[in-house]
Amino acid sequence: MIKAIIIDDIEQARITLKKDLQVYAKDVTVIGEANGVVEGAKLLRSMQPDVLFLDIQMQDGSGFDLLDILKDIPFKIIFITASDAHAIKAFRYAAIDYLLKPVDPDELITALARFREEKFNENDKYRLLNDSLKNNHRPHERLALHTQDKIHIVNINDIIRCESNINYTEFHFSNGKKLLVTKTLKDFEDLLADQGFYRVHQSHLVNTKYIKEFIKTDGGYLLMTDGCNVPVSTRKRPEVIKMLEEL
Repeated sequence: MIKAIIIDDIEQARITLKKDLQVYAKDVTVIGEANGVVEGAKLLRSMQPDVLFLDIQMQDGSGFDLLDILKDIPFKIIFITASDAHAIKAFRYAAIDYLLKPVDPDELITALARFREEKFNENDKYRLLNDSLKNNHRPHERLALHTQDKIHIVNINDIIRCESNINYTEFHFSNGKKLLVTKTLKDFEDLLADQGFYRVHQSHLVNTKYIKEFIKTDGGYLLMTDGCNVPVSTRKRPEVIKMLEEL
């Protein structure tokens, strides 16, 4: 049985989530609940869940304040939030699950399914999340990448390119390292669009700072600084030429 704790300052939200868990996640039992940061910290010192459902904005502080209090986080956190664009982007960079209010049962089921599949220590991810939120006026510098057996925290500037591999994405780094990540290229296109990455082909997303040349022959392709040739689709060719002229 999966032990869960709910921390949310709205009683009705806690009641609704408990009912949803009873209906859609019969292997989850709620062992405790709290209505804020202070009560939540006390609760987590006395009992340890497998998964914590944590509201972001509460009357006595935020869920991130609770993260600062906790020295170690040996359990999974699924954040619950109203629409908060900056926080949501930070979650995506750190590859952390979140649920938007009102909670959609299908999203709840999906988040719990990921929890059952992944048994990683996630402290690094929460530290990355905290860093991102505290430096909200600076571009994100790091990214959490899930492979089959690990969570890798990588520097975005070290990524040369990403290549689609069906439902996976292969990352290529400046040190020659490669990682096969369990998300689609589309997920990373959206996430890295404002970090200097450009999708030049259905299967290729490149970091523009590693482009060496655009070769116009043979259909058009990019020569990257690591010596790799990346094809440019016919549809994207005018956009790529314009993008390169503006670099």
